[in-house]
Amino acid sequence: MLYIVRHGETAPNAAGLLLGRSDPQLTERGRSQAAGLAATLPTPDRVVSSPLRRAQETAAAFRRVVEVDDRWIELDYGTLDGTDPASVPTEVWARWRDNPDYAPGGGEALSALGVRVRAACEELTAAADLRAGRTVVVVTHVNPIKAAIAWALGVEDRVAWRLWVEDASVTRIGIDPHGPVLRAFNEHSPSAP
Repeated sequence: MLYIVRHGETAPNAAGLLLGRSDPQLTERGRSQAAGLAATLPTPDRVVSSPLRRAQETAAAFRRVVEVDDRWIELDYGTLDGTDPASVPTEVWARWRDNPDYAPGGGEALSALGVRVRAACEELTAAADLRAGRTVVVVTHVNPIKAAIAWALGVEDRVAWRLWVEDASVTRIGIDPHGPVLRAFNEHSPSAP
């Protein structure tokens, strides 16, 4: 089973800001969420993490060796990183939603994010670990989770605009003989605040 976990809460997340490549640490609540995830999920055979601090702090709660994979890093929002979404002009949102190749603020396009996350997912599913029933936990961010869901469902990257991913939530993707199957989305640990 592939468990794709969103990191615990950070101060910019709690404030509702766009948080891309900025690298804040977890809040106290975020650390509690990480501990709750580690206590609730099955003990993973592998833990993979984005290189950003908030993901690595969450991954460390699993008390396993953490493999860093840059493909799981958050979308680059460019000059929009750290801004309030309400301050982004309406025409930018419209263009961004209409064109997955658009990269506002000099950041990264959803289509580029989709390419790198799909490659990471394919590599994980090709590994004998998942085929043998082992458990892999990937700790990442909102947009890579959305891209992994698009991969599992075989749909285009534009589906990202129709998904809401909570802090410290879990998306489960099973691998059967026909490929990936979305088993759960936005699950929460009962022991995480």
